[in-house]
Amino acid sequence: MSEYRKVTYQVERGIARIALNRPERRNALDQELLTELRDALLAAAGDEGVRVVVLSGAGKDFCSGMDLRTFAQDGLGNVASDDLAKFQTEARNMAGLLLDMRRHPCPIVAAVQGRALGGGCGIATAADIVLATDSAQFGYPEINIGFVPAIVSAILRRLVSEKRAFELIATGATISAQTALEFGMINRVFAAEAFEQQVEEFITNLASKSSSALVMSKELFYRTDAMQFEAAIEAGAEVNAFARTTEDFKRGIEKFLKKT
Repeated sequence: MSEYRKVTYQVERGIARIALNRPERRNALDQELLTELRDALLAAAGDEGVRVVVLSGAGKDFCSGMDLRTFAQDGLGNVASDDLAKFQTEARNMAGLLLDMRRHPCPIVAAVQGRALGGGCGIATAADIVLATDSAQFGYPEINIGFVPAIVSAILRRLVSEKRAFELIATGATISAQTALEFGMINRVFAAEAFEQQVEEFITNLASKSSSALVMSKELFYRTDAMQFEAAIEAGAEVNAFARTTEDFKRGIEKFLKKT
């Protein structure tokens, strides 16, 4: 178990479980939580026994977004308006988290219950796979307080159509899990009463796959994101050849041939 204050971290049977742990604040994000979350992801990346990472939220919600109290410079609710260097440092902590998730060697699965809003929606959808309860809600309400979902929009633009993305950003609307599924923001929706069991079955199956193949698949998948077609094909050929040298592949072929 972790010694963190605002996240929990546990590894069991090749699965690293990281939970945002501020249920009294709906797991709202502050700089300490972001830093601890990044540290936990780094710990999982450095653990050769970890095959899959699962992100969740303690309590009823996954994450309600940024803790708006952190934007105030004093206890009176006054907002600092001129400390640009401070704001840039804080923004880059959030940006760094999303990059950490994209560059993480293991598949990351977000298990979303309740609300995933603003930065919380960004974190959920930055995961490689998103599983949600049928009562979960997603959205980017920043516009409603005169703010911009500037960092997380980079993820949203890659998930849904241009029109859908701008509508979500410009209206600040909250959508259901089913709508998020239809938009292409998430992967699966499960009934709330069966959610924990369905998530366990999904991640257990994922963790049973070849570790080396999962690592190579994720790295190649995102590396080719900005490549021209020819370059992506060439990168795929390189990974194809290297994958044939791994012990997992050799064992897989041997097992297949014995079956036939």
